[in-house]
This record gives sequence, C-alpha cells and structure tokens, in this order.
Amino acid sequence: MPRDPRQIQLEIDAARESLAATLDQLVYRSSPQRLKAQGQAVVQQFLQTPAGMAAVGAVGLLMTLVLVQKVRHRND
Repeated sequence: MPRDPRQIQLEIDAARESLAATLDQLVYRSSPQRLKAQGQAVVQQFLQTPAGMAAVGAVGLLMTLVLVQKVRHRND
C-alpha cells in the first residue's frame, strides 16, 4: 500500500524538528560557559563544607611548610 506524499512530508518535518531540538539540547549541555559556571558553583559549594575548609587549610599549611623549607635552605 503506497503512502501518501503529504504524510511522508509530515513525517520528515516531524523528524527534522525532533533532530533540531536534540541538537539544541546538546549545544546547551556542552556550552563551555555553562560548564565553567557549573564547575565554579560545585567548587564553591565544596569549599563551604567542613571537608572543603579542611582541604584549604591543609593546602595552606603545606604551602607554608614548603616556603619555610625553601627559605631555610636558600642560605646553605
């Protein structure tokens, strides 16, 4: 049973609209600006937790110890 050309065209148009919507969604999801903002928000949320604060403190302490070692051994 042959299909009506108008029905085929309607199916093609629907498929095209669906593909366009999917492509728009992929472009939105992979936007560098959006990913950067999302990453910054995640980091800020982590740094406000006790574990995040402890990590920042540990890094600060480690950097201080490294700096003191360099200053001490610079005069040797």
